[in-house]
Amino acid sequence: MKIEKQNLKGQKNSIEVMDKIFSGKINNNLVNRVLYKTNANYKGRQAKTKQQNEIKGSTSKIYAQKGTGNARHASRKAPIFVGGGVAHGPKGKLAYKIRKLNKSEKRLSITSLITEKNKSKNLLVFDDFTDEIKKTKEMKTIIDKFEMTNSLIILDKNSKDKIYKSARNIPNIKITDINHFSAFDIVKFKKIVFTETSIKELEKKYS
Repeated sequence: MKIEKQNLKGQKNSIEVMDKIFSGKINNNLVNRVLYKTNANYKGRQAKTKQQNEIKGSTSKIYAQKGTGNARHASRKAPIFVGGGVAHGPKGKLAYKIRKLNKSEKRLSITSLITEKNKSKNLLVFDDFTDEIKKTKEMKTIIDKFEMTNSLIILDKNSKDKIYKSARNIPNIKITDINHFSAFDIVKFKKIVFTETSIKELEKKYS
């Protein structure tokens, strides 16, 4: 199939792209499953408290079971004592299951989302960036001109080197390459932007 391509002057042309990436089947169930697993794995879960069995110290009873008139207690490691374990506290990231994503799940979810962006007219393709854009103001003008104010911009290495410094501080814009984006990134941003070379690299990777 063919999709529209343009340069920074707005002059339009077309390029041939792979159907299975840009007009494939949209599998919403798969996408939802991948996003669920991705979000679950992104959670930090760094907080960690010691459970009763992790507290150092004696395990002996603090006093006799009977005859004292006090409540029955075991060791001072119990959660009700100062310095004891914490009941039902956070257990750290190692206590949680990492949900694995296989390659086919990742690829199919990404092609589904790219197809959806293409059908909703939220996919843009530009010529490769040959001239370096040094100033953020200049890059912001380009973004406003092509209504890219909330975009994931996926570039080839040469194009990325030309515009990365001028675009990295602009809010709601993410500059990346074909090896460093996920389905979550595509959903997060309204539009997705490619260069002609980055599309060829994507097709080579997913072919």
